[in-house]
Amino acid sequence: MSNIPAHAPCQSYCDVSALEAGHVRVPLDYIVDTAKAGETRELPSLSFLLRHSQNGDIFVFDLGIPKDLQTLSPAYHERIAQMGFALNIPEDAADSLAKGGLDPTDVKHLCYSHIHFDHIGDSRPYTNATFLVGAAAQPLATHGWPADSNSLFSQNLLPEGRTRFLDPTDWPPLGPFPHALDFYGDGSLYIIDAPGHMPGHINVLARTSSDGGWIYLAGDSGHDRRLLTGEAHIPVHQVYGCAHRDKEVAAAHLARIRALMETYPRVRVLLAHDVPWYEVNKDGPGFWPGVIDSL
Repeated sequence: MSNIPAHAPCQSYCDVSALEAGHVRVPLDYIVDTAKAGETRELPSLSFLLRHSQNGDIFVFDLGIPKDLQTLSPAYHERIAQMGFALNIPEDAADSLAKGGLDPTDVKHLCYSHIHFDHIGDSRPYTNATFLVGAAAQPLATHGWPADSNSLFSQNLLPEGRTRFLDPTDWPPLGPFPHALDFYGDGSLYIIDAPGHMPGHINVLARTSSDGGWIYLAGDSGHDRRLLTGEAHIPVHQVYGCAHRDKEVAAAHLARIRALMETYPRVRVLLAHDVPWYEVNKDGPGFWPGVIDSL
């Protein structure tokens, strides 16, 4: 296993803030094998704001759930109903940015962990952003709805000329991860190939201090923190199937994240639907305009 690079003199890093971006109530036995049949849980759909300490770049990771659900395809509405998902979006990522005086037009990079409905938000106001998406997701959107009436994914999601499709094939290893991109070229933020959940799924590993603190934004690598601790495992639901496209590959990636946590105690790992962290920190200083404490 390669090492995470040590900090350099005058090391750049990112201030990271959580953004409220909606909630979804899901069948719990769809995401962990320890749940009882019929048990549900409301999950936050977190978005994250990252601000580079030196170049001033404003980078957003995921947008949560769109307030305007009509931006979703008819097939997605059908899917949400079939799964019994209950949505609650009192504020979206744009509303959360406004709490600290930022507008969607201030965002320079908008990175989607993947293009499921509870991560894509409403992309339309982010008119100055370059969109960053795993390359394997490109055909899903390119050949999506409305051209394909059965597609979950919208052709309008990713703006032409402002989308960068990230192919991890030639990215070098970093820590326990086989493929990582040094996004700014200064060791402050890495985009991590995170296979298993769905095509193009990516994570972010960012420095949160100049002296060795990190945060790992794991997206939907797991939908429950107990999958990270080993207290639960990925189920295959008898009706809904598996929450991941490839269960074994997803489990292997979770094991890499666990290795990161065990090897580097100054790495804070957060899931997109991190209920324990959210319950402790909601309305607290980790949400913009505050900053998540660096370990």
